[in-house]
Parts: sequence; structure tokens; C-alpha cells
Amino acid sequence: MGKQLELLTEVVPKVSRVAVLWNPDNPGNASQLRAADAVPGLQLEPVGARDSAEIEKAFVTMTRQRADGVVVLVDTLFLGERERIADLAMRNRLLAVYGYRLHADDRGLMAYGASRVELAAQAAVYVTRILKGAQPADLPVAQATKFELVINMKTAKALGLEIPRSVLLRADELIER
Repeated sequence: MGKQLELLTEVVPKVSRVAVLWNPDNPGNASQLRAADAVPGLQLEPVGARDSAEIEKAFVTMTRQRADGVVVLVDTLFLGERERIADLAMRNRLLAVYGYRLHADDRGLMAYGASRVELAAQAAVYVTRILKGAQPADLPVAQATKFELVINMKTAKALGLEIPRSVLLRADELIER
């Protein structure tokens, strides 16, 4: 999440208040929030949504809090609602950064996160080892090593954003559709 916040401030340096859309029922989201709580220069405003009915309310809260942008944490609820979340972010003129590239594929502004292709390949290695008799508890914990930055240029244009060249050069993919 730190890198996502960094990218957001590189795209729009004046960003000061950032909402964080998180699912309070997801323990991984809670730990991400605690880790990002001390980002200098940014005021983070956690806004929870436990189900699809709460997502629209969350965006009303973000707007009321005068958020400049939003980081959408990785959660299956948000992945399933990605088009709706992108529409709400656009309608409320919130700069949004996501953890899965699928969000950028579906009109989200930017995504920065672990490569799902690499994660699937790692999972396949673990499954193979288990099928060959390895005990899951004996396998080492693996961390993602490849991260990708995807920017939806059509969304950036619709928001009137000029993405800095320094960010564009680091992008793994620029979506033009």
C-alpha cells in the first residue's frame, strides 16, 4: 500500500487526504491498514465496506470527508464489484489506485500489485510439491517478487489527468481502451 500511495502522490502531488476502501471482515485488510497508518504527509481515512450494499455508502463517506483519492485494498468483494467501484470513483472525481490489474482493465485509474501470473505459477509449484508428498506445513512461505504497474490512460484522460512521464516510464502496461 505504501507504493500505491507513493504513485498517487507522484501523479498528483497536491493529494493530502486519501480514503482507503477496506473490508473490515478481511484480516489481511486490517493489517495493511495498520502498516500504512504512518505515511508522512498524507491523511488516511479508512472507509469500510463489508458487502456490495455498503460500497456506495463508502463513496458517499469519502466525498463527505473531501478525499482527494482512494486506495482500494485487495479483497474478493472489491474485485467482484470492480466496474461499479471504478464508476463511483470516476463519478466522485476520486483518483483511485487498486491492488489488482483487473481493476485497471475495467476502467480503474491505476493498479499496482503482485503479478497474478507469478502468484499462479508459485501456487502451481506448491500444488505439485504437495501432490508429490510434501507436507504443507514444511513448505516455506513465499513472497511475491514481481509487481506490476498498470495505468488506464482513457480513465486518466476522462479525469483530466496528465500522468507524469516518470510514472509512465515505470508502467508495465498502459491501457488505451
